[in-house]
Parts: sequence; structure tokens; C-alpha cells
Amino acid sequence: MKSIAVAFASVALLTSGAFAQSTSAPVPPPNAMKLSAMIAKVESRDKFLYLSDIEWSQSGYYEITYYTTDKAKVQLNLDPVSGQPR
Repeated sequence: MKSIAVAFASVALLTSGAFAQSTSAPVPPPNAMKLSAMIAKVESRDKFLYLSDIEWSQSGYYEITYYTTDKAKVQLNLDPVSGQPR
């Protein structure tokens, strides 16, 4: 009986790591703006030159980096529903 309990505990420990890794990262909410609409808003900003990076933060917003015509690096955190800076 004791060996069965030990075996069960070992299996539970070994599979718990796999379970933790299989949980998915948060995703934008169902009522979020389309990413293409957000990009269009960013591209229409004054002195916009090019978009460098877009990432979804596990904290619930888009992290967007772009550069301006005067070579300034701009980093924005945009709300996924409104598209407004946080």
C-alpha cells in the first residue's frame, strides 16, 4: 500500500510541471479592437516613421514600439478595447 502512495505522489509531482506549462497566456478580450485598427491609429500619429515591435503583455495590453521621423523611439501601452494609451 505504501509503495502505491509513493508512486502516486511521484507521478503527481512529475505531471504538475507539465500542467503549469500548458496553461495558456492571457489573450485579448472578445470585445477588443482589431489589431489592424490599432496599428492604423499608431501610424496616423504625428511624425510616425515606422513600427518596430508589437507584443501582447500578460498584464492585458499591447506593448507597441515605433520610431518617429526625428529618430525618437516611442513606446506605448495600448488598452485592447479602446485602443487608448494606458
